[in-house]
Amino acid sequence: MRSSDGPNGGDGGPGTAPRSVRRARLALAAVFAVHGAVTGTFATRIPWIQDHTGIGAGELGLALALPAVGASVAMPVAGRIAHRFGSRRALAGLLALWTGSLALPAFAPGLPALCAALFVYGATSGMADVVMNALGVETEDRVGRSIMSGLHGMWSAGALLGSAAGAVAAHAGLDARLHLPAAAAVLTLAGLGVCRLVLDVRGGPEEHPPPRFALPPRAALAIGAVGFCAVYAEGAGLDWSAVYLRDVLGTSAGVAAASTTAFACTMTGMRLLGDAVVGRFGPVRTVRVSGALATAGCLLVVLAGHPATALAGFALLGVGVAVVVPLAFAAAGRSGDAPSRSIAGVATITYTSGLIAPSATGAIADATSLTVSFGLVAALALGLVLGAGVLRSAGHGGGAVAKAPPPSRAVDPA
Repeated sequence: MRSSDGPNGGDGGPGTAPRSVRRARLALAAVFAVHGAVTGTFATRIPWIQDHTGIGAGELGLALALPAVGASVAMPVAGRIAHRFGSRRALAGLLALWTGSLALPAFAPGLPALCAALFVYGATSGMADVVMNALGVETEDRVGRSIMSGLHGMWSAGALLGSAAGAVAAHAGLDARLHLPAAAAVLTLAGLGVCRLVLDVRGGPEEHPPPRFALPPRAALAIGAVGFCAVYAEGAGLDWSAVYLRDVLGTSAGVAAASTTAFACTMTGMRLLGDAVVGRFGPVRTVRVSGALATAGCLLVVLAGHPATALAGFALLGVGVAVVVPLAFAAAGRSGDAPSRSIAGVATITYTSGLIAPSATGAIADATSLTVSFGLVAALALGLVLGAGVLRSAGHGGGAVAKAPPPSRAVDPA
């Protein structure tokens, strides 16, 4: 593996490198926002898609499982695509496929076509996710400090913006066959524009391409377990917080909805601020404290006798889980000699967690109660405290990210 800078030089000349790397970082942040906006946009049109296809709740649940299945199948091949085409071209192509796939579900006439569309939607999402997180680790190494939390914060901000625009379109009664293709076209153009400015990481001529399909390294499984706990807590908080306040504490629909908003806003805000925290305390201590905050938030929810206490608990849970997944991806990118496989492995585990968390929370609630369900979430949040040590890697010290030699040939943005 070797590193070689382009004509503008990643480290080649005083003054030029910081400017080009800063520009690449901002471009990658925009990529994360575009990726998130697709998710937020799609979520707002699910009711329209259900009505258009004429499927029931159970069939819709089956269809909505297909994105995670598609992502899990496709993510392991993302590293080979990036190796063959270079990270810039691979990211541009995969992101365009992902944004373009946003239009597909609107034209599905029934359940089989919807499942196929959502499988493609998930597969392209997962591959773009792996490449952009791997590029985030590379960019972080060049910047010399933590940036992964901020990148994921931009994803959350993009999702909020996409959902806000989608809510306006849905409220106006706009046909999703017009809305989703239009949104896909705008996001595709935006994605292609910003991808031109990201770092272009290429494998050296002596470097063997990664296998077409390979299981993740063992180190990625431990890191993925930490990510699993965080994403499970995130999924339970986002999907069940409003139901908890309504059914357990008897609040109005407006107050119940405020719990979801509180969770999403505190999680997004903490991700945007998280890099400064990681730079000051390091990833391991940050995740341990985050796990403690998430556990405390869950306990507030479980013990709450008043809606205000539960609202505070969900807000605290959002703060606690915010930075864990970004730091898991960063640690995976520095674990062993197969970073793309490690990132794909962690992504697969976290996608799986996001898939099962809402349904598992509901199943436990049916068998016992929602209070017991969130007791389990508290136990998983405590797992973040106990498992944080696996995020310690050569790339992270006690504070800022150490500048490591780039693991492959990199060409800075033109």
